[in-house]
Amino acid sequence: MAILPRGADLNIANGIREFAIATPGATAVIDGARTQTYAELDDRSNRVANVLLAAGLQPGDHVGFLSGNRLEYCEVAAGIAKAGMVMIPLNPKSPAPEIDFIFDHSDARALILDDSLAAGATAAIESNEPTIVLSIGGNEAGAGYEAALEGARGTDPRIRVEETDPFAIAYTSGTTGNPKGVVISHRSRTLTFYATALEWGLGPGRRTIAVAPMYHGAGFAFAYAAVHTGGTVSMLRAFSPDGLLAKIERDRPHTVFLVPTHAVLVRSLGEDTIRSFDVSALEVIYFNAAPLPQSLKEWVHGMFPHVGLHELYGSTEAAIVTNLRPADIMRKERCVGPAWFMTEVRVVDDDGNRIRPGEIGELFSRSPYLMNGYYKNPEATVESTTEDGFFSAGDLAMVDDENYHYIVDRKKDLIISGGANIYPRDVEEVLVRHPSVQDVAVIGLPSEKWGEQVTAVVVTRGDQPLPVDQLDELCRSQLARYKVPRRYETVDVLPRNAGMKVLKRDLRERFSS
Repeated sequence: MAILPRGADLNIANGIREFAIATPGATAVIDGARTQTYAELDDRSNRVANVLLAAGLQPGDHVGFLSGNRLEYCEVAAGIAKAGMVMIPLNPKSPAPEIDFIFDHSDARALILDDSLAAGATAAIESNEPTIVLSIGGNEAGAGYEAALEGARGTDPRIRVEETDPFAIAYTSGTTGNPKGVVISHRSRTLTFYATALEWGLGPGRRTIAVAPMYHGAGFAFAYAAVHTGGTVSMLRAFSPDGLLAKIERDRPHTVFLVPTHAVLVRSLGEDTIRSFDVSALEVIYFNAAPLPQSLKEWVHGMFPHVGLHELYGSTEAAIVTNLRPADIMRKERCVGPAWFMTEVRVVDDDGNRIRPGEIGELFSRSPYLMNGYYKNPEATVESTTEDGFFSAGDLAMVDDENYHYIVDRKKDLIISGGANIYPRDVEEVLVRHPSVQDVAVIGLPSEKWGEQVTAVVVTRGDQPLPVDQLDELCRSQLARYKVPRRYETVDVLPRNAGMKVLKRDLRERFSS
């Protein structure tokens, strides 16, 4: 029998391997005053892999990684992949019980962490007794990371894994329930990296910034895409609006991924302050993770007229699903665009029938980026996936006659008041236009008379009092009467998960009493 040739499997470590040969001296990562070339990134990720293997771990084992954005993030992720193991990214802002739960549920056998975060991992270490713990920047927990790498071999172990095998299990923070482990394959994320580079111009000589946290699916995908395709990524360790603008001025990125909250905070600086920074190198901003209010989109477009804006829709489970490109950004209001590369999208009613333009249904997608399933949770996988392989994150959408998509709201956030369906985003889009409103979330709270009453939870600008009468008048002028909030509450900040989605469940629990 003839032996047929087989190409190399897709692997998230391969880009670093390739550019360590092609452009070894090119800068891969910038972290403050520290820089790392591709040769150094390749060598150090080899050492990470060999440290894990020498500790007795086997290919396929799970390795927890607890860190914010820093230079070591790319080398640890690549090193785990080179060892044929699976990364379990942990949120450094999670409380210790949640870190313990994820570490245990994921069956992690090792932990690499930022030493400054060691206190949050104490319970996970004590209860799970990992085979090895490596601590970056200190020795509060486990062995010193640098000393371990210094004593390890710098040769690539070249452990082969199938491209459909997982490179990570990313736990959702959950807006509606407990965290679920999303099993993401090498194939899924590698294709995402290349499509990202094609869409937003990453590649050799091109620069971006890791603004969103890399422990989150989108934050990792859009930052690591740079080192997978020969570009440079700068690490923003902690977000502040002026810190972001200073980073853009200093490191001169061509592209940057933001969530809408980042833009809200930049806007709060005022136009004079914003214009004092040189952001002329920036060519593209792409928004994802939460709906971009139309008024905020218009502000960004006016504030940065030289920058091409994109608004995406996607999820950790499905990666990018749709993309509204610059040519349509002002033509299509509240729109997230047509289907992205290699992606099929369908919007259906409760019976699974495709809806007509202008109707509302549940959005499903199918693509090579789709997750392998939820870890140790086949029931949740079945509930969210059709027999022919389409996945739904539970979002309601409309489609127009050009096959552009409009996210209406999350299915579980729908408010039913007096028998009428109310989509919170309709109300939020109106309220956020008031100059006193910095951020807002609309939720349904129990009502004996109506079933649920529309409630607006508002973050005001500065120390301004809540102008209830003005907000009420604004809503009545633009919304049907049954959609107008019957109750207003104020908070200092809206609770959000790692993907910057508002945790409306927390708000409902807080204000239901």
